Amino acid sequence: MSFTLATWNINSVRLRAGLVGQLMTGESPDILCLQECKSPVELMPLEGFAALGYSHVVARGQKGYNGVAILSRLPLEDMGDMDFADLGHARHVAARLENGVVIHNFYVPAGGDKPDRTVNEKFGQKLDYLTGMRDWFRDNRPEKAVLVGDLNIAPREDDVWNHKALLKIVSHTPVEVAHLNDVQEAGAWVDITRKDIPQGNLYSWWSYRSPDWDAADKGRRLDHVWATPDIASAGHSSRILRTVRGWDQPSDHAPVFATFDL
Repeated sequence: MSFTLATWNINSVRLRAGLVGQLMTGESPDILCLQECKSPVELMPLEGFAALGYSHVVARGQKGYNGVAILSRLPLEDMGDMDFADLGHARHVAARLENGVVIHNFYVPAGGDKPDRTVNEKFGQKLDYLTGMRDWFRDNRPEKAVLVGDLNIAPREDDVWNHKALLKIVSHTPVEVAHLNDVQEAGAWVDITRKDIPQGNLYSWWSYRSPDWDAADKGRRLDHVWATPDIASAGHSSRILRTVRGWDQPSDHAPVFATFDL
């Protein structure tokens, strides 16, 4: 069984339903994982996605904030969700394919502007969320699983446009990178994107604040595709569809793709 998966922070699935449909029509991933849907599940435009062939849905929603959804051409079984750090946020959902592969879709908290939990509660929540992920994967070692989503951390020096300039900027601080590395090690996760594209600058997010994001190219790789070691070798054809960031009224994220032959 071969399937192509994409992960995309859509920044409002209702506002950008047309862009989701455009990606579905143009790229046809078998599975599309969305984050920051900003909608209760019952108000997500799922009928329109079903008309395009994505009739299988496992999602968790929240009015105006957060929200994660797995849209699929392939049958899915709902595998539940976890509320790490007890935030009461819709930030995780899991689903299982018929071949037994479990897909975890995450939206890790952004963490606010100041990388100091003593003055910024949101940064503390981010670190606590990551610690919860670490502990869960340590106690429940995943097998035959894929983890995707907006993890809101660019871990490598070449995952940001300027490593030194961003060392004190939330999403690339050493403490965040260490926490993300702990999550990765706890589940023995393999970074599929960097397995396929081991060298060079690679970004999936460009700020709305940049009037010409493409020319400035001050990006960060915040969106990830990981897999457990037992299926990591089956992952290939990773890519980030940068052009999507330039679509009309876009999300500030671009979708990340990978294909698995299992």
